Amino acid sequence: MARSERDLWLRGFGTDAQRAAAADAPFELICFPHAGGSASYWWGLAKALAGDADVLAVQYPARQDRYQESAVPDLHRLADLIAGVLDGPRDRPLVLLGHSMGASLAYEVGARLSRTAGGGPGLLVVSARRAPSVPETAWDRIGDDAALVKRVRALGGTDPALLDDPDLLELILPGLRGDYGALASYRGTTGKPLSCPVLALAADEDPSVPVEEVEAWQRHTSGTFRLHVFDGGHFYLADRLDELAELIRRSVTASAR
Repeated sequence: MARSERDLWLRGFGTDAQRAAAADAPFELICFPHAGGSASYWWGLAKALAGDADVLAVQYPARQDRYQESAVPDLHRLADLIAGVLDGPRDRPLVLLGHSMGASLAYEVGARLSRTAGGGPGLLVVSARRAPSVPETAWDRIGDDAALVKRVRALGGTDPALLDDPDLLELILPGLRGDYGALASYRGTTGKPLSCPVLALAADEDPSVPVEEVEAWQRHTSGTFRLHVFDGGHFYLADRLDELAELIRRSVTASAR
């Protein structure tokens, strides 16, 4: 049987029984991975929010079970495709969460959904990514594959053994090239800001994005804005999943008032 577009792009977590129970959770959380990342990055958060949220993660092409597909090196095109999957009537709040590149993508998807009959998200959570209104930096530009791998090493969050193995590296390079190509060409959507609340997350030792560039997300919403700064580097979330889960719970509750 052919996969539906939703099944192609979204991954759930847990057993069939757990997935069935998640359908009755108070809100739906769609998670967008970082550049080079995959849906499985969000497994720990899904576990931390079990019973409170129906957690689904976006699976980009050119990785894991989609490794035979070509990457989409255009963030706006990715946003169009994913928004098309998420568009439709809803019976509970929709929360979009993105880390690094995923934050820009979550924002673009939210902007597109806001222009549909189904409406935009009830909450946008952006992590470790400069706001669209902040000019591009050297971190958004890459050269050859060697420079790309050097960049990935500098950010951390990727097993060095994976980057040191030529055969394994060859498997992940297409996705990395596509994602970083999408970042290099990305220019944020301008115009009317989102109306939903925005929760922005930053790390005080992130080499790729200063806290003030994350704080600039407040320009992109007419709703409430909150900034939370963690200790750590670019991939600080790996050790903060319970804290992140609680921040999301509180933000969803506040946005419903």
